[in-house]
Amino acid sequence: MGRVYWAPVKSLWYLAHVSIAIVAGYLTFSLSSFLVFIGSTAITLCLGHSLGMHRRLIHNAYECPLWLEYIFVHLGILVGMAGPLGMMHQHDLRDWAQRQTDCHPYLRHGQGFWKDGWWQLHCDLVLEQPPEFRAEPRVAGDRVLIFMERTWMWQQFPWAVLLFWLGGLPWVVWGISARIAVSVTGHWLVGYFAHNRGERDWHVEGAAVQGFNIPAAAYLTMGESWHNNHHAYPGSALLGLHENQPDPGWWVLTRLHDLGLVWSIRLPENLPQRSELKALPGAEGKETSHRTFRGGVGRPDA
Repeated sequence: MGRVYWAPVKSLWYLAHVSIAIVAGYLTFSLSSFLVFIGSTAITLCLGHSLGMHRRLIHNAYECPLWLEYIFVHLGILVGMAGPLGMMHQHDLRDWAQRQTDCHPYLRHGQGFWKDGWWQLHCDLVLEQPPEFRAEPRVAGDRVLIFMERTWMWQQFPWAVLLFWLGGLPWVVWGISARIAVSVTGHWLVGYFAHNRGERDWHVEGAAVQGFNIPAAAYLTMGESWHNNHHAYPGSALLGLHENQPDPGWWVLTRLHDLGLVWSIRLPENLPQRSELKALPGAEGKETSHRTFRGGVGRPDA
């Protein structure tokens, strides 16, 4: 049981950037500002949200130098959803709740489309008996990450100054507000559909919520829309497990591995077996990616 309530800071942050994106975006549109929007969105979603926040900070699916982790996490903050500790807490809470036999509608995207949008983009949840989560010591005691957590909204400011100096107000509008508005809204949309409808190869017995794969969003989400795969193997750095499942985040990760910047990449074969995980009919016949199961990059000693 829990109570959903309007979160004014969260709501006004989102509404401010959406309003700026719609009004000022229309008035300041240019080819260069649109290219800034495309480039900055791709970089922050891929290196920041997917590789930094999700696959590294939350799931420890690979190892990298600390300086590179800081860069990736900073880029993840720029997506505009939360700081690093806030992202970890919200993700861990949802993961825990979705694995239970029952799950609050807020944490499983269990309401109708418009109500869920209001809840996720403008509200927070207070559970009557919340679980206790503690960040691992290396994260909880990291002064850089703590600073990022305390100042995550202000992390946009230096980039806004740089964009204004390089391209004026249009670059700020499209490189900051339009990017945040689209990224945050897109994150909710993918989350909503990835927990309600789509394709499935795996079933987690006893879990209140099953993830769904959304093939149409694979490139836009940098591979994050293979959510049924992620529910099956949450610790895997590879999300697109089959040959016909593009995973741009994985492609970047393997290039970084080739450069010696990433190592100990975890894949399904490196993870403990789960008795509750069952392959659905037809899944076992699909061709798995040769990059996944035939050695090399995914080995713990790679």
